[in-house]
Amino acid sequence: MAGLIGRLEAREKMMELCQALVDRYIPKKENKNIADGLFVKWEEMADEFEREITGGFLEVLAQMSAGTDLAKPGLCPHWQSGNMKWLDSGGQRERQSEHGPVVVPRQVACCRSCGRSFSPSGSGVGSGLAY
Repeated sequence: MAGLIGRLEAREKMMELCQALVDRYIPKKENKNIADGLFVKWEEMADEFEREITGGFLEVLAQMSAGTDLAKPGLCPHWQSGNMKWLDSGGQRERQSEHGPVVVPRQVACCRSCGRSFSPSGSGVGSGLAY
């Protein structure tokens, strides 16, 4: 099953993000200053760049993942019942990664047998992505 966005859209999003970051740190206009001088300032800029590009990359991968666009929630992890209903199929969750906050798609399903809810996308969003 396809994810929320396709490969071409994902590539476009990443190129736009990369271009925006390059424009921020190395502007085209000659009259705009570029940080010069202290190496520690360059390191701080590189850290900011890395956090933003990596966070954006993780969000795009989550949007592409087949696990984020499930037609059916699957089996209840508590009862293994297939009698499920969606509670929230279009939500988003902000996760804290080692690269900063990342927004990923999230669904919440409820088992009609036991009444418990779970997230099929859970912490494993994107874990089934094949390379």
